[in-house]
Amino acid sequence: MNHPLTSLVGPLRYACRSDFAHLSTVKDLRSLLERALAGATGVDGEALKQMRAALPHVDHPAPERRKAALRRVVAGLKLSGVPLPEELAQVASEATAPISPLPPGEEPPVVQRGGKAPRGEGRAELVPEWKSRTPAPLPPGTRTAKPAAPILARGPAKPAAPPPEAKSAPEEKPAAKRKKKAAKGQEESRAEAKLLSIAPRSGPLAIPLKTMGKKLGPRLLAALNKKGLKRVGDILFLLPRCYEDRRKLQTIAELMPGERGVTVGVVKMADFVPSRTGKRYFRAVVADRSGSIAATYFNAGPWLKARFPVGKRLVLSGEVRASLSGREIAHPEIEPAEDLEVSSVHFNRIVPVYPGFERGDQRMFRELASVVSESYSEHVEEPLPASLRRKLELMTLPEALRAIHFPAGDADPEMLDRHLSPAHRRLAFDELFFLQLGMGLKRQGVKTEKGITFDVSAPRLEKARGALPFQLTGAQKKVIEEISQDMGAAEPMNRLVQGDVGSGKTAVAVVSALVALQDGYQVAVMAPTEILAEQHERTFRKLLEPLGYKVGLLSAAGTAKRKREVREAVARGEIHLAVGTHALIQQDVGFQKLGFVVIDEQHRFGVLQRHTLMSKGVSPDVLVMTATPIPRTLAMTLYGDLDVSVIDELPPGRTPVKTRVFNDKQRARVYEAVASEVQKGHQAYVVYPLVEESEKLDLEDATRGADKLRQVFPGVEVGLLHGRMKPEEKDLVMDAFRSGTIQILVCTTVVEVGVDVPNASVMVIESAERFGLSQLHQLRGRVGRGAAVSYCYLVANLARSSMDSSERLGVMEHSSDGFVIAQKDLEIRGPGEFLGTRQSGLPELAVANLARDGDLLSLAQQEARRILASDPKLAAPEHQALVKALEERWEGRLSLARVG
Repeated sequence: MNHPLTSLVGPLRYACRSDFAHLSTVKDLRSLLERALAGATGVDGEALKQMRAALPHVDHPAPERRKAALRRVVAGLKLSGVPLPEELAQVASEATAPISPLPPGEEPPVVQRGGKAPRGEGRAELVPEWKSRTPAPLPPGTRTAKPAAPILARGPAKPAAPPPEAKSAPEEKPAAKRKKKAAKGQEESRAEAKLLSIAPRSGPLAIPLKTMGKKLGPRLLAALNKKGLKRVGDILFLLPRCYEDRRKLQTIAELMPGERGVTVGVVKMADFVPSRTGKRYFRAVVADRSGSIAATYFNAGPWLKARFPVGKRLVLSGEVRASLSGREIAHPEIEPAEDLEVSSVHFNRIVPVYPGFERGDQRMFRELASVVSESYSEHVEEPLPASLRRKLELMTLPEALRAIHFPAGDADPEMLDRHLSPAHRRLAFDELFFLQLGMGLKRQGVKTEKGITFDVSAPRLEKARGALPFQLTGAQKKVIEEISQDMGAAEPMNRLVQGDVGSGKTAVAVVSALVALQDGYQVAVMAPTEILAEQHERTFRKLLEPLGYKVGLLSAAGTAKRKREVREAVARGEIHLAVGTHALIQQDVGFQKLGFVVIDEQHRFGVLQRHTLMSKGVSPDVLVMTATPIPRTLAMTLYGDLDVSVIDELPPGRTPVKTRVFNDKQRARVYEAVASEVQKGHQAYVVYPLVEESEKLDLEDATRGADKLRQVFPGVEVGLLHGRMKPEEKDLVMDAFRSGTIQILVCTTVVEVGVDVPNASVMVIESAERFGLSQLHQLRGRVGRGAAVSYCYLVANLARSSMDSSERLGVMEHSSDGFVIAQKDLEIRGPGEFLGTRQSGLPELAVANLARDGDLLSLAQQEARRILASDPKLAAPEHQALVKALEERWEGRLSLARVG
């Protein structure tokens, strides 16, 4: 019998995946949870109590409070006995103490269900009232900025006097403090709304929207509040998602499915009708001389019928789609046709469409944006020097913002939609330029620090290279030469080594570590998984212990006594090279003389984690390695403060992996190919995306897959490996696979990095359409590590495959170049998902697109470095606007970790 709360696993998994990356797109989650908990019978009482206590916080405007609440809910599910997939089990483990109650009056606004409030209430005087509020000119010095990061030069500043009311204000009560913290969280959530990172801190741009008069209407204010849009400047910096060309009305016959259109017609019929599922929805038929089209609304209230009086002439706009009953526009924006004759922000022009607003809210928000862009854009400070703007022929920032919101009559709608208009290009350059300027300052700050000068003389390097039992490739020699030059310099090394799967990055790390060890320094090697850490420990021990260097492993496995002994040996300096996962950065781990840090698969670690490890030594040299090829534009953005080396040559003996795509109906052919390789004495991986069955996602899971394969391959030893297993259990399975006892290893993506079994010649990836390109490439890299010809079979589910997934799998079939694959992955998924850049410590990009704007990025980096070369501290008067903008956009992150 299924657990009564199993149905929550799918929605919670989506809401929590990728560090809550999709949380802002999840609607009505609190209602779903409330219904499920209300109907739950026979569930552990303590678990129910914990989940119900978290419910009021699930749709709180502050993202951190929402995340904490969801962690508590997932932990409650686990406590109640619901089987959780691996990623949700991790979320449950991160749950902290119960969330503090909401202060009185801070209950999040409840979204009205069953219908929308009538639009237009109290809006007639919106524009006149706003226009009458002409903002006061911005007085000099009214914008306040944070103190500059240490790397920026500023003149001596007078201490700011507290405002008069602050001097006599009584001490804040705990409830008030909580409320302030929640408000801060709401402001931080603006990144989710794709705001430009130009934070208005004072002056007219910081005027709270709620003070602008009741004519905004409660509906619009509630929608703005939900998105964290609190101030006038927030409206100005929320950019349109796309545009509708309303310069010419179309006849209904001219409307094409799949395109947005604007037409005018007479209402012929309007009523609630039953759908095929039995639920009622609202449908109105509008016609002109050329034909008719339906306007459909789901979950609409009875008030909507009054908006479509039969015989009324209306303007409809929205996306046209084909349905069984003909063409329709779902949730169109409607206007009285008499508005066509009036000068309006909604017609006879190119009209902006804003992200995250229902079609019914677009008109209200557009009117608000029109007033704000007209009256307040002049108060945006221009951060770029005039000489730079003239050189690159860029419009000013106020001009660009006005043109973004309400383009000129002769603008090109296609260029606007593709975000390639001159205004978009100015804003994209602005984002990339300040990103590169900040990265350049971080890089410059590192270069001025005092580091360790290692002995990189020819005899030392020769002795280090001699520890390897094989010849280095030309690419490896080149990279080691670049690293040795850095290690021999006086400032700390910060170098990224990129290399495709199997290119020999570990060998480069061994030689580099030996340079530091020969000088009497300790080395730390941090890996993202226990399996990879254990593999590194075996490799380093085999190569270094014959030379007299002791290698130790710091991990979660083993007895408490054993782990304590290893920590103490590292602290005394008896262990020369320590390998570990997150255990390396625990507070009770200390080094006697840490001089060299290696971080493998660096994108698996957050900025603070890398910074913590580096802080355990005094300015150690840092070598960052990744087997995930990174497109040039993303590398320039993520690692603008690092020196980058690329190992672009595979060692001799590595054979390309032959890749084929099959659908799930062709699985028998895949099994035949696997059986053939096993009969030759080779081994195979079979990778599944889940550990245990999920009702929400109809995927074969690893546990059931292992049982099935034991029936398909009688007499063949089938093993199972996944992230939920204890470290000791993983070790036993991997040892058996390495030794050949296990011939087919069924696993999850725990094998994505680091597992090295040369005898494995087949990789089968089930539900391949669910994986990203770079992840598929990483998994494929687990085979082809021996002399035998190797194969990768991608098994995709036909019913779930989309055009995007088919395109991804086609790329895998035709390319084995990791950099080609990574570039395609960046184009398909975008930088936000690629490598999880939200954890990179970088400002979000709202306009720039790294897959599209490579030319702008190169130009931005060139100009940023030119300015820093002439004025390293940005002390010149003409650069003070740059300093202010940097402080606001980076918000203190310039002084964070020097790596990543």
